Amino acid sequence: MYRDMHEGRPSALRRWSLRELVFFTLANHVPRLWILDRYRPLLYRLAGVRLDGRCTIHGPLSVRPYGACSQIHIGEDTFLNVDTAFTCVYDGVRIGARVQIGPRVSFETMGHGLVYVPGKGRGRTSAPIVVEDEVWIGANVVILQGVTVGRGAVVAAGAIVNRDVAPYSLVGGVPARLIRMLTRPDTDGAA
Repeated sequence: MYRDMHEGRPSALRRWSLRELVFFTLANHVPRLWILDRYRPLLYRLAGVRLDGRCTIHGPLSVRPYGACSQIHIGEDTFLNVDTAFTCVYDGVRIGARVQIGPRVSFETMGHGLVYVPGKGRGRTSAPIVVEDEVWIGANVVILQGVTVGRGAVVAAGAIVNRDVAPYSLVGGVPARLIRMLTRPDTDGAA
């Protein structure tokens, strides 16, 4: 049975959810014009999404359930393309700095068990998702619960990521598998 996220919460949190509803809806309806791009992240921030510094969000975003915006943390100088979806029922999504996210990417922090138990259903499983700095996620990728995408990794378009991705690796496919390791950038400044 579905549990109300707001059950037992103080009325201040319920008011915050109303604030989330208003500002999130406004952010999702700001026209896609370059002059308005600086206002969309501000509206998402007012809705409760934690944004570090400047971000570009082409929106609209989808966040489920209602009241879960505060479980999303997006790092500085990160780009989110259209139709990015977040399911954050019990656990959140943390996206690092300088991450590029393609269109229609989905972050799913909740799943269900495989075995049906009469009277109880399949149950729920939940774990946070972490995307480290400087990651590139292609279009139509699904990232499932408990996954950490390592720094500098690339996830090819259409992949379903159900296990951790090593730093500086290229993964793709269903389920996502290692395609090759990427060359790490020279960090000491030597040529």
